[in-house]
Amino acid sequence: MTLTLEARPVSWPMSEPFVIARGAVSTADGIIVTLTDGEGRTGRGEAYGVNYRGETPASMLAEIEAAAPAIRAGIDRHALLGLLPKGGARCAIDAALWDLEAKATGIPAWQRAGIAEPRAMVSAYTIGIGTPERMREKAAARAGYPLLKVKVDAGNPLRRLRAVREGAPEASIILDPNASWTRAQLEGLLPDLMALGVVLIEQPLPPEADADLAGIARGIPICADESLHDADDLARIAPLFDFVNIKLDKTGGLTAGLALADAAEAAGLRLMVGCMIGSSLAMAPAAVLAQRCRFVDLDGPLLQSEDVDHPIAYHQGRMDFPSRELWG
Repeated sequence: MTLTLEARPVSWPMSEPFVIARGAVSTADGIIVTLTDGEGRTGRGEAYGVNYRGETPASMLAEIEAAAPAIRAGIDRHALLGLLPKGGARCAIDAALWDLEAKATGIPAWQRAGIAEPRAMVSAYTIGIGTPERMREKAAARAGYPLLKVKVDAGNPLRRLRAVREGAPEASIILDPNASWTRAQLEGLLPDLMALGVVLIEQPLPPEADADLAGIARGIPICADESLHDADDLARIAPLFDFVNIKLDKTGGLTAGLALADAAEAAGLRLMVGCMIGSSLAMAPAAVLAQRCRFVDLDGPLLQSEDVDHPIAYHQGRMDFPSRELWG
């Protein structure tokens, strides 16, 4: 089966600049891939890569162009794992293949992935770094959301967190310093974080300092993000973390993401699914993996001012499963 391949850049405007410890973005810049078979059926995938590993829309498109002959010849998802490295290019192609396979066979992606029945999910809503006053306002506007994710850096994290807690007294909170803390800072903050109702701390230390997590008496589970790329990292991080945040842009798609989830659970780790950024089309494959996860952070479309047709519906922090018209 030969395929027609189209790959192009996409840029979605953010509702406002999104600020984390590594910097700020005002647009979500990624790629969209469309694969069409001989019957005119199409599959789509959207990806953003991993910017802190140097991926850009241009680099992802170049990877796809180099692999285009094999893709057009009718590659399947499993052969794709050997053709392209982990990252955004493979993620977009993999998503398009899942979508096309569902349309060609009539078997939805969730069923193919071994999910008994898809369900709506609670997804975190992310509050980026800002003044404490602005973060309090954003939290108050979403005080009814069950789960908020709060971005901080090494400067005044407690002041910002307290402001969010004032704005949303009942919400559970994931705290994400994006690898900006030290062990001493983490240990010093833990009692206050527990008192403020933080339920998960995501990647507090830089990956090269992971070993510093050993021996910390923690009352809050700690989740690996920047420290996790694929299953090869699990032996190193499993003794140090409690959860892993699986992002399909990092694993190189849902096929690899599901395999990583299996391996992580076998290593005794619990699961979170996250996103780099992006529209409902980018969230859709991750929503399949989300069916297996304790924590879900797929709020990319809520941070943008535009979205694709047939978008995922979000209701006060709860996320519907993607429609057939969108993907899979």
